[in-house]
Amino acid sequence: MTSSASLDNPLFARIWTFMSSHETDWLRDRRRENLEGLSGRVLEVGAGTGSNFAFYPDTVTEVVAAEPESRLRDAAAAAAAEAPVPVTVVASTVEALDAGEPFDAIVCSLVLCSVDHPEEVLRQLFSLLKPGGELRYFEHVASAGVRGGLQRLADATFWPRLFGNCHTHRETEQMITAAGFAVRTSRRGHQFPAWAPVPVSEFALGSASRPA
Repeated sequence: MTSSASLDNPLFARIWTFMSSHETDWLRDRRRENLEGLSGRVLEVGAGTGSNFAFYPDTVTEVVAAEPESRLRDAAAAAAAEAPVPVTVVASTVEALDAGEPFDAIVCSLVLCSVDHPEEVLRQLFSLLKPGGELRYFEHVASAGVRGGLQRLADATFWPRLFGNCHTHRETEQMITAAGFAVRTSRRGHQFPAWAPVPVSEFALGSASRPA
């Protein structure tokens, strides 16, 4: 697979910048929960505007934050300057990333929905992780029943175009396992009430490891 190191999506960048500046306490709590207990050198994939940076624990020695969209990357660089741990924001997709030494942990937050080839990206992440290292993920995932049908309809029409290639009906945890990771902890939940017709309501939050 070929990939450029940067992307340009000004519509999505404007939408996501607005959304990330109005995140709920619930969402910030999930971001914090996803990062709890991390240590060492961490790769964050698709850093966006840097919404995670404030929540990294001081046991993390370095964060390499990859963000290919230039407008989001500028916002992430500003957030990195205020972060409690050292954060380096780089202009790169996962596929084009030149990481050097393997990482102790990798963080994915609301990003695996938007890559073109998630199975290949996850295999790349597996190769970038030290044996025994952790993949932390907070992702919206495929739902069953009526909501699943809504997701498939949204994915086939307006949703990816409006939200930066986001595809809501992905079996993300199955793909994580298929890439070679061993899921350690996982929980499912809903961001919105069951009756709300929102495609991105259901989420998975968990930790998976690269076997030692």
